[in-house]
Amino acid sequence: MNSPAEMARLYVDVGSQKAKLPVLKMFVLALFAGMFIALGGFGSTVASFLVPVPALGRILSALIFPIGLMMVLVGGAELFTGNSLIIMPVLQKRVSVWRMLLNWLVVFIGNFAGGVFIAWLVTSCCTSGNSPIYGGALAQNLIDTATSKVELTFMDAFVRGILCNFMVCMAVWVSLAASDLGGKIAALYLPIVLFVLCGFEHCVANMYFIPAGLFTCMRSGIPVLGTEGLSWLTFLYRNLLPVTLGNIVGGAAVTGFGYWYVYLQGNAE
Repeated sequence: MNSPAEMARLYVDVGSQKAKLPVLKMFVLALFAGMFIALGGFGSTVASFLVPVPALGRILSALIFPIGLMMVLVGGAELFTGNSLIIMPVLQKRVSVWRMLLNWLVVFIGNFAGGVFIAWLVTSCCTSGNSPIYGGALAQNLIDTATSKVELTFMDAFVRGILCNFMVCMAVWVSLAASDLGGKIAALYLPIVLFVLCGFEHCVANMYFIPAGLFTCMRSGIPVLGTEGLSWLTFLYRNLLPVTLGNIVGGAAVTGFGYWYVYLQGNAE
């Protein structure tokens, strides 16, 4: 098992490679990551939404959702939240701030496209038509989930975003301790279970969850325009904005800076 100091040095190398990817390849890998997280989100919903005991449903959801991050890490995709750790090679002077910001922007857009694409596909085949699965109950759950997310206050969404990406980046971090596939999956699994169980907010997951609710409304003929309630506008400014800012703080300022300071500060290259 790698020590925390070895993990820090390893991520500096990994993060440097991520920041230096060609933009088009970066975007394609981000597209994959958005789709993987979305599929994990959809699976977690299907596994849990009919469970009558809310706590048990949340546990089932938490056990399924990490499959998405497993596909991201093992498949080599690019996830905005995990890439908050690129602050470490920046602080080590291995990557410029410009390259980090470019990576964040391209990956964020790619994740968004991937999440919305899967939302469109799953709502078209599972929640509409003459025979929606589970008799329309799944469609209602998708709408309810999306609505609950845009009804959070800005501060609630921001704080939940901090806590979420602290856990997501810890999942990435602890996976570096293992050198074999089974060890990496086991390590990353538990922090993700924890963040889902606690109801924290992940901006990339919400790029699927809220569009899925919006597409379901559209297919059901429910209006989705306006400044209150569930709409594309409230998705962007009442959830995606504060959650993204919180994710950056939790990943870059808490996990990334914290571990850089403890294990690498004073050893900039």
